[in-house]
This record gives sequence, C-alpha cells and structure tokens, in this order.
Amino acid sequence: MAKKMNFDYDIIVIGSGAGGSAAATIAAREGKKVAIVESDTFGGTSPNWGDVPTKALLHAAHLLDEARLGARFGLRSTSMSYNYPTLRNWKDVAVKRTGAGGNRSYYQGEGIATLHGNAHFISPHEISVNRHTYTAASFIVATGASWSLPDIHGLSEATFITPRTILENIKPPKSLYIVGGGAIGVELAQLMATFGTKVYISDIASRLLPDYDSEVGELFEKLLSTQKNVNVLTQTRTVSIENENIARRITYNRGGHEHSLRVDEALVTAGHRPNVDIGLENAGVDYTAKGIVVNEHLQTSAKHIYATGDVLGHHDYTHAALMESKVAAHNLLSKNKLTADYTAMPRTVFTYPSIASVGLTEDDCLRRDLHVKKATAPLSIIARSNVSDFRDGFVKLITDKKGVLLGATIVSPNAEDMIHELALAIKYGLTAAQVAATPHAFLTWSEAIRVAANKLT
Repeated sequence: MAKKMNFDYDIIVIGSGAGGSAAATIAAREGKKVAIVESDTFGGTSPNWGDVPTKALLHAAHLLDEARLGARFGLRSTSMSYNYPTLRNWKDVAVKRTGAGGNRSYYQGEGIATLHGNAHFISPHEISVNRHTYTAASFIVATGASWSLPDIHGLSEATFITPRTILENIKPPKSLYIVGGGAIGVELAQLMATFGTKVYISDIASRLLPDYDSEVGELFEKLLSTQKNVNVLTQTRTVSIENENIARRITYNRGGHEHSLRVDEALVTAGHRPNVDIGLENAGVDYTAKGIVVNEHLQTSAKHIYATGDVLGHHDYTHAALMESKVAAHNLLSKNKLTADYTAMPRTVFTYPSIASVGLTEDDCLRRDLHVKKATAPLSIIARSNVSDFRDGFVKLITDKKGVLLGATIVSPNAEDMIHELALAIKYGLTAAQVAATPHAFLTWSEAIRVAANKLT
C-alpha cells in the first residue's frame, strides 16, 4: 500500500540528535528523499547543552585542579584562579568546533529538508509540523527524552536549574543542592565544587552512582567529601524545594530525621521522560511512559516506523544512540536486517578520576544468579601511580567460570579511553588470560588492566 502512494518524502526523521542525525545522513547519501524535523536546537542535546559543553568545562576544571596542586611537584601554582565568563566562552568555542551544535545548514548541505517545529502523527504516513502536513513512506522517531520533575513538594512553583540551564549561569552559585546522584549529578557536583561552590548532592539510593559497581559509588563519596568538601547525602529523600527570597529552602529526610538548609540554587538531575507525546497512537506505534516499544531491529509495531535513542528509554549514551541510528537506517534501506547489539556498550562518567564500565556489573551477575570470578587491581599497584602521584582508583574485572570476560569497571585517569580494550575483549569473547598475555606499555594506567586480568588466570 505504501509503495503505491505518492509521498512527499521517502523517509522523515523526527529528531536531529544522535539518534536521528546519522540515519538521515546515511539515507540521503543513498539517494533517498529525506526530511528531518527538530523541535529545539538542531543537533540535539549532546553538542548543544550535554556532552560537549559539559566536558569542555570539566576539562578546564581538571586543569585548574591540577595546577592548584602543582606545589607537590615543585610548581608555584597555589595562587591559580579563573575567569568564569572566559570559561563560558571556551565552552561555546568547543561547541562551535564540533560543528554538530545548531547545525541546520549541515543537513541542508546534504540535501536533507529541515523542518523546525513539533512533529505530530496524524496517520501512519502523515505528520503535521507548524500546521503543515508532510507524508513519508517511512519514519525514524528520535525525539529523545526530557528532564522530568520528581515528586518533591513545591518544586513546580520553585525556581530551579537543570543540567541544561546551569551551563548558562553567569557565575557559579555560592551554594548548590543537587537532586540525583547519578552520572550527571556527580559530574556537575565535582565541576561546581572545583569552582568554589558549596555543594550538597542527594540521592534516595544507598550510594552515589547506583548503576555502577558499589566500589565506584563508595570511592566517589570519599573523594567528593574529602577533596571537594561536598556534602554527600545518600539514602536521602528530598521533601520540598521552595523559594525563599532570592534563595531556595530545601527540606530533606535522612535516617528518619527531617533537615532544612538554605542554598542559592537547586539543581534537578533525577528523572528522564521519553518524548513520546507526538501522536504515536495515530500511527499504530506501541509505547509506554517508559518509551517506544521496538524489536531487535529497532522496528516499532508499525513496520514502516523505526525508533532510536533516548526515546526508547534503554540507554542514555550518545554513542548508543549513534549505533541505533545507523542500525535503523540500514534496516530501512536493506532487506538484510541488523540487530542492535549492546553487549560491549561502554558507560562513562567524565569526572576526575573518570569512570568507565562495560558488560555486566556485579549486581547484574547477582540478579542473573551467575557464578563468576572477580579481581580488582588498585591503581597504587602500578608504577604510573607513583610518577603521577595518584592512587585513588582501580580496575575490576568479572569473568565466568571459564575465564571469559563478562564485565569490567575502571576508575582512573583516562578510564574513558582505557575501557575500549575491555569492550573489545567482551564483544569477542576473550578470556582474562588472553588480556593478561597481551603486552601493556610500561608506565601507562592500562597496566592495571593487565594486573587485574592476571589475578584471574
């Protein structure tokens, strides 16, 4: 039926972030007539107000930290300071350099029609954007997710900031209360504390970074508390956030006791809501509040519609969305379907030291009742820790009974780069013995991987 109709486009991609951009480009280069719809800034979250600007500021903060601590190496650097407007300008330069932020002209250069506005399905092959209707033989939905408001009294009336709006602050707040101890909350806690903000970070979970192995959260609670003077409030329920003149009054419950404090700003990082309010029911697409339902090929219940990225509610990593975007494009263009493979998908937190994990965590193994072996190598065991004067971190490996790697976690400088050796090992079923037998360059942090692997042989 779809082939007999005369459509405006072969493919319409809804969302220009990581989940949509690759698919649109691939389809256009294959000669398809493509349109891409964006309701916000072209390029989506990652280059505009997510990964790129946040990591640009985190890089600058790390340099400031290292310089301030240079006296231990004989460097006279204790008087180091910063200019926040210049730091914000550096953030903007980094965004511009990537070329992905606000990049409507890129798509137009690829011959892709760009539509700016909210897309809404009218029927399985028809959407409306700004009161205009457009039809297509196929669609890819990559509408992402938005920050959702947790159930906190007074929050809807209070003034608060988000991971997006905090980047536009003219200067760091003097004090900050963060709701949410996940990856973004911890990154921003360390960032703001480095620039002199008194930070409180709270989470209902028993540890920070609850999606990672317990050792990670325990180490970062210690590092944030002792090195940054951050107040870590785990097992804490935020009861209310209310405006108090130009400040915020926070009430929270911890250990059965209610506490109150006054801060300049409240930052909410807890809760993502997939953007599914686009008339999916009119297109016959099954979805829930947790996201769009897809099969292993990223195909929805409507066979001509695929979905990728955060709108699936599975993973919130840009590299996962990019992989899905490529898979969806291939499956729309080819009869030979690909499967979205998350086996070796790295998970990263760009703190210092940085955190990276791949495969199963120890909690995952317990939930699956898997019989595993594990080994941990502290960074202090390798020579690099001596020359860099850094010891707070580790490499942890998990294998099955035969020694095949199932999971890995690294807390170390450059962990986000080191993890790919272990991602490759997990993807292709290598053993700890094979990793241990691979020469690792002396005086690199990666020697800790060899030591941990050797413990499992």
